[in-house]
Amino acid sequence: MSEKRRTLVLMRHAKSAYPDEVADHDRPLAPRGEREAGLAGDWLRAGPPVDPPVQAVLCSSATRTRQTLQRTGIEAPVHITDRLYGASPGAVIAEINAAETTFGFDMDTLLVIGHEPTTSALALALSGAPGTNATAAEHISVKYPTSALAVLHVNGSWAEVELGSAALTAFHIPR
Repeated sequence: MSEKRRTLVLMRHAKSAYPDEVADHDRPLAPRGEREAGLAGDWLRAGPPVDPPVQAVLCSSATRTRQTLQRTGIEAPVHITDRLYGASPGAVIAEINAAETTFGFDMDTLLVIGHEPTTSALALALSGAPGTNATAAEHISVKYPTSALAVLHVNGSWAEVELGSAALTAFHIPR
């Protein structure tokens, strides 16, 4: 495994609305979600613990995840995929493992915007490497609210990301 340190940010989509007769995939953000996604973007751009800044984004194809990304104001190459909607943690790891091929460049910081219960399960399953913040892991195990962000550090390439290979360093709930 190479020693290059990378930053992986796992974000749950912002609070969504529940309009009548709208399929789950097509649900939009609620006003609270729009506000909190903006706060999440402010936090992501503020620097540590997300440093360097987000350089690429993997985003579920669901309306609420795409709107979350838009509201964050993050400007980076984006890959929107149906594979992250209703995905298992293993399917998300496969997308992360393929990130360099997907984007055509080697990024230092990758943001993944997805759904529960996958995002919390993934954050906990990837964590465990030296430097993991036990308090952050405990908070995630209790609840992973909408707009929340887990920051993990990985040594090695994106293709080498696997269970237990990351240090969970921060968990932030933008309110």
